[in-house]
Parts: sequence; C-alpha cells; structure tokens
Amino acid sequence: MPLPLPPVLGFAAFSGTGKTTLITQLIPLLKNRGVRIGVIKSSHHDFEIDYPGKDSYRLRSAGATPLMIVSPYRRVLIEEFSTPSEVDLEQQLACFPCQDIDLLLLEGFRDQAITKIELHRPSLGKALLYPIDPNIIAVASDQVLPLPKTVSPLDLNNPETIADFIVDNVLKTARD
Repeated sequence: MPLPLPPVLGFAAFSGTGKTTLITQLIPLLKNRGVRIGVIKSSHHDFEIDYPGKDSYRLRSAGATPLMIVSPYRRVLIEEFSTPSEVDLEQQLACFPCQDIDLLLLEGFRDQAITKIELHRPSLGKALLYPIDPNIIAVASDQVLPLPKTVSPLDLNNPETIADFIVDNVLKTARD
C-alpha cells in the first residue's frame, strides 16, 4: 500500500517568471521552520544527468533501464521511457519517496488540478492564470494586482512572507 502523500503545492507561471528562483529561496526558509521539502520539476526538454565517459552512462547506453546509481551520499534512479509522452503527474507522485517529507513542491505542472501559487510579472505581458484555474490560492507578483478575495496577494520579491503563507495556509490546512 502506497504511503499517503504529504501536502502538494504547485507553482504556476509562464517560462521566465522565476519559479526555480523562488523555490530555491523558499526551500531553506521552510527548512529553517522544520519543514522537510521534496520537489518534482517537470521539463519539456530532453535532459541528461549522466555524461559520456561515466560508467553509469555506459551501462545505460548498453540498455540498462532503470539504472540506479548509489553512493553513501545520494541515490539517483534513471529510467528511460520507451515512447516520449506527456508526463503523468499521478504516476510521478506514485514513484516519489514521500516517507520523510512534510511538503511536496511542484514546478512545471501548470495545467494540473493541484493547489497552486501563481507567479506573475506584468512586465512579461502574459495573462494571469487564476481566472481560469480554480486551484490557484495566491498570486505572487512584483506589482500590486487587483485580486478577488478568494486569491491571496503575495509579494514575489519577499520569499519570507511567501514561506509564512505556505506554513499558515497549506501546511496548517493539511494538518486540520
């Protein structure tokens, strides 16, 4: 039987808005509050974490899939998909080791039906997502925006207050 998932919080935004930057700022702030964080980042690109000349690359090139690399410090599981297809979030959540985390942050799953904080920079000229996504609970922006009462305004340039919002509104709600 799979372990229950911790609270899942997505960050929704168009490319170039600063999702990774914000998440890398939030992780240490949340960890300082005792929150154990996991992250799943979706990418539309074909990426490599392994390189020619490495034994693991040679093993994978020979056809090993999945391939696990283990050291006293970390573990990496590389699994090749037989056919490239849209990433199935449910499948990824089922594979994620959640036993030692309190909060799972997602980056890049903008169209999924999960609780999200939208990041918005009006200077990029992109439309706001919250009007068409009922799962957005807050908008973090570098400018003050007129928002409905159901969507909390957050200052994108103040990760400390965003961390407070996450603790007070995502983690406390999940515990209640």
